[in-house]
Formats: sequence, structure tokens, C-alpha cells
Amino acid sequence: MAASPQETNPVRPGAQAPVVVAIDGPSGTGKSSTSKAVAAKLGLRYLDTGAQYRAITWWMLTHGVDVNDAAAVAEASGRPAIVSTTDPAAPGITADGEDASGPIRTQEVTAAVSAVSAVPEVRSRITELQRSIAASAPEGMVVEGRDIGTTVLPNADLKIFLTASPEARAERRGGELKAKNGQADLAATQEALLKRDRADSSRAVSPLLKAEDAVEVDTTELTLEQVIECVVTLIVEKQRA
Repeated sequence: MAASPQETNPVRPGAQAPVVVAIDGPSGTGKSSTSKAVAAKLGLRYLDTGAQYRAITWWMLTHGVDVNDAAAVAEASGRPAIVSTTDPAAPGITADGEDASGPIRTQEVTAAVSAVSAVPEVRSRITELQRSIAASAPEGMVVEGRDIGTTVLPNADLKIFLTASPEARAERRGGELKAKNGQADLAATQEALLKRDRADSSRAVSPLLKAEDAVEVDTTELTLEQVIECVVTLIVEKQRA
């Protein structure tokens, strides 16, 4: 069954005007935490596009698809139904009706998602899904990922590109891993992040790039609260323009 958008959460009021915000950047820059908090503050919907790629990757791993075989991945790309809910207070995702929110964060999925995401048929299907979801949010939406401003929503009202030094990103991701597993190897975490960067930035289809008209925000020296307030200010200014 082909992937198709669904929305089950009630509409949140609050934004002054409908606005679609694209937030891109590599892992460890604070995209998810910032995007969810900003959407909640402004009464917007929230979409984690990376979770969709992770969900289709998890589905393939659990259904015996060789994720290193691009042809096999392409052939299977239309089979799972990937459904995202977009309430920033409780975002979720399912694959063929099965809750994938936890399983998609495993190391096995993390190691395979770049290869799956690089397959053109996967990107085409998920991009179509993302556009449909964004179009179905009349109150506006914050969409975060790696190619939102350049490929998925090139006409977004506001594009923001978050960056941070490799060291800061590794420390943040290491903190997340330590909280979850009780330990973290910062050197290995940094190398994994840089490897993901190389894969995402060099893929032939929809690479990780900063859109020409995106506002760049370096989060290296900022707290999460400062990043959130910065992004909120940019959005409110756009709404008032």
C-alpha cells in the first residue's frame, strides 16, 4: 500500500497568519527540539521529515529488504503506508499501522537510513507525502529536515538553516545517548555525525544544502531556549511583514 498522509489531531489556534516554515540542517543542531517548541508556541503544526525516512527504513529492515540493494529498496518503496501525526506536543509516526516512534531511533536504523534515503524512488514518495501533509495544515506548519527549503517546500514562507560546530553537535548527541543508554563515546559520536553529513551532502538526489534564501542560525554558543526565541522572532516578523 502506498504511503499516504493522514491527520488525526485537532487544530491548534494561535498563529497570527498561516505560515509554512522550513527548518533544515545537519544532525545535532537542535532542529527537532527547536521545531517542536516553536510550533507549540505559535500554534502551528509540526512535521519531522527525518522520522518518515527512518520509518520506511525500519519497515524495510523488518521486512527483509536488503537496504544496501538500491533496486530492492526502490521496488519496495511504495509498499508501506507511512502516517505522521503533527501535534507538536505529541508527534508520532506509524508504518502500516504499527507505532514506529521508538523503533526508528535504534542504532540499526540510524546506520541504514542514509542509504535508504539516497534512493530516488524513496525520496520521490516521501517528498510527495511531505508536501501533502504541509498543504493540509491551514493554520501553518513547521517542517524540519535536510532538504525542505531546497526541494520539498522551495516556496516556504520562511527558510531557516541551523548549524553548529562538530564538537557541539557531538556533545549534544552524546548527551542524548548517555541519557538513554547510560554511556556515550563522544569521538565515535562525532565521527558518526560527520559520516552522516558526508552521505547526506553528497547524495545525487536532494542533498543536504542551505537554500539561497535561508536564514542561517549558528547554534554552537546558544542555549536551546535562545535558539527557540530566535526562530520565534523570525517567524513573527515574517507573519507581520
